[in-house]
Amino acid sequence: MSAQTFDQSFASVEDLLVDARSRLQRLHPAEAARSVAAGARFVDIRPVWQRAHEGEIPGALIVERNHLEWRLHPRSGARLVWAAAAQRWIVVCSEGYTSSLAAAALVSLGVPATDLVGGIHAWMAAGFPVVRGPSPIEQIVGDRPCVGPGSRLPPGGH
Repeated sequence: MSAQTFDQSFASVEDLLVDARSRLQRLHPAEAARSVAAGARFVDIRPVWQRAHEGEIPGALIVERNHLEWRLHPRSGARLVWAAAAQRWIVVCSEGYTSSLAAAALVSLGVPATDLVGGIHAWMAAGFPVVRGPSPIEQIVGDRPCVGPGSRLPPGGH
């Protein structure tokens, strides 16, 4: 068996993060709140244990990181009903690192996205509300859960 070779684009994770953030207009908590009031939506990518421990932002859509691109791309067969072509997303994690990488991945697919500087920790420190989690996956925080797979559009659905 021959050794596989890899093309290295970045010397460090920090370099990867700097590159990702260079493609975003990151939002501080007050800016994010204004953006949501104007129609953007939070998407919380943290795992269930973090949401249970740290709480959740009311109105945020819960999508775990490993499904994010498939659930939010408007032409994906696995998209959620909230994945409209013009929908702007503000990605949330705990401290604003993973969310930067995730938002940059969405932007690379043409999905309007950015992230919350400092994550939910900064949101709470700024005095914005959180509620006890965890909410069900692929649901809106504070909404009643859908029964079954009804939150996903069928293939070819709009």
